[in-house]
Amino acid sequence: MNKDYQVKVKICGITGADTALAAVEAGADALGFVFAPSRRRIQPEAARAIIAQLPPFVARVGVFVNSSPAEIEQIARYCGLTAVQLSGDEPPGYSLNLSLPVIRSLRVGNGKPVPGLNGFRADAFLFDTYCEKSYGGTGKTFDWSLLENMACPKPLLLAGGLNPFNVREAVRTVRPYAVDVSGGVETDGQKDTQKIKEFIALAKGV
Repeated sequence: MNKDYQVKVKICGITGADTALAAVEAGADALGFVFAPSRRRIQPEAARAIIAQLPPFVARVGVFVNSSPAEIEQIARYCGLTAVQLSGDEPPGYSLNLSLPVIRSLRVGNGKPVPGLNGFRADAFLFDTYCEKSYGGTGKTFDWSLLENMACPKPLLLAGGLNPFNVREAVRTVRPYAVDVSGGVETDGQKDTQKIKEFIALAKGV
């Protein structure tokens, strides 16, 4: 592994300012705000208030599932997002209608192969675990060897069941541009500051 390589970390499912600021202090490169149906869903007003407190060089990613481009653009402008993550069934060319950089989430594993990527318009690809009737946040891993030595045309983000116990192995296996975690840094359904610190330190220490 290149000695200059250091994976970036996105902490997703942010719902409180204290958690957001603690994650940034621990070295998070990006924070994710879920605007889709989820127990981690946040209202635009709350996200805007949190984002207003963040330092300038931390990415603010809005996570959407099958929302209209108009709704995404409206929330992005209102909240001050810097990127959009599409985690639903949006068609490959959907992001042509968006003004911000787009992370395209694709679910793989459990018999679902990695799709061809050339038809997708995206600035990065996030790979999550495929589970029927779920668009992510399942807390389950997939076979990382599916992505090993993969020629991804854009930065590759790895998600799906990551936690402080497996993130080092995940980074060594896939060598992603970034890792994305939500449930893996929670205790009893709430973000755990100590787990966030451990996760970031372990991921970046590889």
